[in-house]
Amino acid sequence: MKSALLQLCSSDDPAENLATLREMMAEAASQGARFILTPEVTNCVSTSTTRQREVLQHEEDDQTLAGLRNQAAALGVWLLIGSLGIKTHDADGRFANRSFMIDPQGQIVARYDKIHMFDVQVSETETFRESKNYRPGGKAVIAETDFGKVGLTICYDIRFPHLYAALTQAGARILTVPAAFSPVTGAAHWESLLRARAIETGCWVLAPAQTGEHPKTRGKTRFTYGHSMVLAPWGEVVIDAGTDPGIHFFDLDDSSVTEARRRVPSLTHVRPFDGP
Repeated sequence: MKSALLQLCSSDDPAENLATLREMMAEAASQGARFILTPEVTNCVSTSTTRQREVLQHEEDDQTLAGLRNQAAALGVWLLIGSLGIKTHDADGRFANRSFMIDPQGQIVARYDKIHMFDVQVSETETFRESKNYRPGGKAVIAETDFGKVGLTICYDIRFPHLYAALTQAGARILTVPAAFSPVTGAAHWESLLRARAIETGCWVLAPAQTGEHPKTRGKTRFTYGHSMVLAPWGEVVIDAGTDPGIHFFDLDDSSVTEARRRVPSLTHVRPFDGP
């Protein structure tokens, strides 16, 4: 099945980002893509909590979600919205980092809230505390599609292999990892982690990413690593999108999942064991 990753350099203006996305989706569909994937925080990349509170919306009111659902229906495509920053009704006011699988009728068939929060200091000058503004999810999610079961994850989740093992044991044959990866950790770990998850599970791993220097918010610039990737179930890198925004096409072939798992049937060799 012909599919497409959209690599973006999103701004902090959801309306601007939606216009870009609609154009890219139309171009991807015109070239035959039936499944289109966008990165993490598709609607807004911002370093300012104040700006996020100004422009983010609750799911039921979110114009990016509504616009992308309408576009998926108009084009007749499956769409993974890698994630949107979404306001919640939680008392502490934190947002959700939420992924959506949209069917060709524009209906939401699955939603997933990022479980693992990126609370790290990656360098002397770069610190992230995602849990300050985003509340973690608590449920692993598989989306049922007409091309197979898709395990939904987001960015920092990639460092937690037990999540991918659980999704695979529950039937996933495709794993999605939309991201807005730090350039520091991206250069060091991104490809290695994605390849490891593909090899361990015998799944396709699809990782659309944010890239580049994002427009300044309140005087501060955010940089992301880019290098959207597609990994085949044997661990081969099918796509490395580099650092420019754009559309990247690939073919999903379920038979390669079956073949990789036949060659090394490690999923059938899982055994319980006592702790150390």
